Amino acid sequence: MQRHFWIKRLTDRIFMLKNPAFLFSIIFALSSAAVGQVDDPIKVDSAIVRVNVGVVDQRGRPIMNLEKGDFVVLEDGVRQDVARFESTSAPFSVVMLLDMSGSTRSFRQNIKLSASRFLDALGPRDRVAVVEFYSKINLLNDFTTNRETAIQSISVANGGGDTDLYKAITYSLDKLAKEPSRRKAIVVLTDGVDTQSRNDDRKALSALQPDEMAAALRPDSSDSLVRLLAKADLQGVTIYPLALPTGDPARLADPTPLQKALYGAARSRLRLIAERTGGTLNEIERLDQMAVLYANVAADLRTLYTLEYQPTNLKRDGKWRTIKVEVSNPELVSRSRTGYFAR
Repeated sequence: MQRHFWIKRLTDRIFMLKNPAFLFSIIFALSSAAVGQVDDPIKVDSAIVRVNVGVVDQRGRPIMNLEKGDFVVLEDGVRQDVARFESTSAPFSVVMLLDMSGSTRSFRQNIKLSASRFLDALGPRDRVAVVEFYSKINLLNDFTTNRETAIQSISVANGGGDTDLYKAITYSLDKLAKEPSRRKAIVVLTDGVDTQSRNDDRKALSALQPDEMAAALRPDSSDSLVRLLAKADLQGVTIYPLALPTGDPARLADPTPLQKALYGAARSRLRLIAERTGGTLNEIERLDQMAVLYANVAADLRTLYTLEYQPTNLKRDGKWRTIKVEVSNPELVSRSRTGYFAR
């Protein structure tokens, strides 16, 4: 038995040495180890900054016939080389986020009719994904140019319970990351009161006196908000919040100082999301305005240019980098995101 064992071991080794695939794997492993002993591979950061830019004249009318040479991009005051330019006619990939939490139940029909109006105002090559969110996040349809598919998704949107707003925006950013060569935007209809952030805010305010609450919360005090803004920075996604009146602190009936602080922080964060990403906060004062505001957002998307550049400052030190986009014609006014954290 012992003899047979050693004969089998010898036979197996001879077979492995005659096996080309095995020999190649040994050679590759040895050569890789040898290279590793010389030096570790160097990782080169080739980050690209993408900026969506809107340009209007002194009367607020969009200007849609500019060329690459009409723009100057400054980062921290230093001129950057624009590597890629896309005109206003280039298509977008858009996530339409619908708040189906309990606070929107009484006017779902208004939401669905208005959201369908948004689709009518998009360009024919724009791709739309429809996502509903409440205590869950559901993809109703993936990116498509088929408007009937998107309309059907809007019509079946439903839900209730909490408002996982920041999780829903983060989910949308992850979906957009799979659309690498497209311009990107998120249009989110919501009251803006993210349940988790509201609970965190309530804990932070619990030890304060009522007269201390108003100025105690900062818009960027939510960790989940900071993370989603960092994701939006990396992709250059423009976010347009449509803020429902149910989240407006000025509309609360006989509010307590705690309620004012909670709702005020939520609305400030919506404004921060819009400003940081180059979008606009559209506050809905009456439900019959919703369709018009949706159409305005779609029209605004179709007036945006997109510029890309590789920053001359390649440090990833977590510091804020300001972005300023200038137009050669001093009579024109540009709007874009204001900067990013270099992470």
